[in-house]
Amino acid sequence: MTLALTLAVIIGLLVLGTPLIVSMAAGVAVFTMLDGSWVLQYPQQVVDGMSSFVLLAMPLFIVAGMVMNAGGIADRVFAFARSVTAPLPGGLAQVNVSTSLFFGGMVGTSVADLPATGSTLIPQMRKHGYPPAYGAALTASSSGIGPLLPPSSPMILYAAATGTSLSALFLAGIVPGLILAAVLMVVVAVQATRNGWGERSALRLSDVLRTFGSAVLAFGVPLLVVLGLVFGLFTPTESGAFAAVYAVAISVVAYRTLDWRRLYRCFIDAAVLTGELMLIVGVSVALGAILAAAGLPAALTELATAVVPGDAQLGYLVVLVLVAILAGMLFDPLIPVIMPVLLPTIIAVGIDPVHFGVIIVLTVVIGQITPPVAMSLVVAAKLAHVDAWKVFRANLPFLLTTVGVLIVVMLFPQLTTWLPSLLD
Repeated sequence: MTLALTLAVIIGLLVLGTPLIVSMAAGVAVFTMLDGSWVLQYPQQVVDGMSSFVLLAMPLFIVAGMVMNAGGIADRVFAFARSVTAPLPGGLAQVNVSTSLFFGGMVGTSVADLPATGSTLIPQMRKHGYPPAYGAALTASSSGIGPLLPPSSPMILYAAATGTSLSALFLAGIVPGLILAAVLMVVVAVQATRNGWGERSALRLSDVLRTFGSAVLAFGVPLLVVLGLVFGLFTPTESGAFAAVYAVAISVVAYRTLDWRRLYRCFIDAAVLTGELMLIVGVSVALGAILAAAGLPAALTELATAVVPGDAQLGYLVVLVLVAILAGMLFDPLIPVIMPVLLPTIIAVGIDPVHFGVIIVLTVVIGQITPPVAMSLVVAAKLAHVDAWKVFRANLPFLLTTVGVLIVVMLFPQLTTWLPSLLD
């Protein structure tokens, strides 16, 4: 009964539009009053949750992403992507996906990728005959590529919540991220051919070389992170420091697209965003503690056992993913909230935490394009000045595509474990 009332309070407040941090704190307070728990243990858990060493990487990568956003790096990446995808069916729609592949991996989060790419690509797609809702939908879904590629903010949150190696997680998401990009480009090609959208032109090597030369420094951030981790040159936290310094250097010194006043604004915005995320992480630890005390992890294990007789690990995985997707429709960010609840079940049934980390990031991507919250769809709809429901309808093929990639990753763990094995 106590658990039901706690969850009812949290979900009810979210439905009413209450901020996530307030809803979770209210749930913790309600449980404490009803259960008679020692009140002071929960503030201590909040502080402990924010004290994870791996979280030091998050503000550094946030700074790098914001500096590159403000420094106009996306425009250079956009020009390069357009020169490479010129002969493909779909024109600018293909550029949309490839820009998210190149740029999203630099900023590591779809919410940061959306304003940078969407503000440029959505108006351009509208000008070239694409329906505005379609342009917004594609931008929202393609922005989900970024969280799978290093540096990834959801991966950092997952590592902090579970104690999993962040280096392994960064590498584990690369292959699924490339697969998602490739499949989205195939879907775009089919739709463009069927509807007569976009224009194709010959591949010009001179344009490719010129635009690559203009954007080459921008690709240093993901290369710095991946190569540094593979060859053991530095830890993920150290790679975040290198990425932040590198982003400032190319934006302020090399490209000279960012002055010191705007750089200061980037630091302020990064500090505010980091503070918000840290509070959510801390409160989510306390929330996970009360849900565990109320027996929710044990109930999930029993549910999985009832649905999947025997010791079928894939069946357990399906049940946990369905729970995560349903939670992802309400909670944003999802990982700090859901992982304290799911982690005991994952450990109990022997699921590889690195493999599950990529799966849970894919559920985050799905949650960001699935109502009722659908943060990415809402942001894209505002950028396109169209109704969010129209964007959701246009997004259905991309949503199904992302779900298909999730199923493939669930069925073939090798897609996520091959690259991390290089660290052994």
